[in-house]
Amino acid sequence: MTGDELLEEVKVRIGVTGNYQDGVIRGHIQDVKDFMADAGVSAKTMESEAIIGAVARGVSDLWDYGSGNGEFSPYFFQRVIQLAVRKEAAPNG
Repeated sequence: MTGDELLEEVKVRIGVTGNYQDGVIRGHIQDVKDFMADAGVSAKTMESEAIIGAVARGVSDLWDYGSGNGEFSPYFFQRVIQLAVRKEAAPNG
């Protein structure tokens, strides 16, 4: 999944249209992806569509227009844990 594809998927899920906020959203996406990678989500999973929901939730959690309340939700943490311990499918199974 490319960065542009992820951006578009996140925008759909958080209800943003147009490209005015793309820079801000891209910044939040990178922050969320960095958090997920540091939490142990594999590089292979990070490149898959499996992360779309977690990234969108994380971006939504951080999206607060600078009010100082941006923090990750319990759902985001639970999903990151699931993705971090996810077993990769066997090549022939």
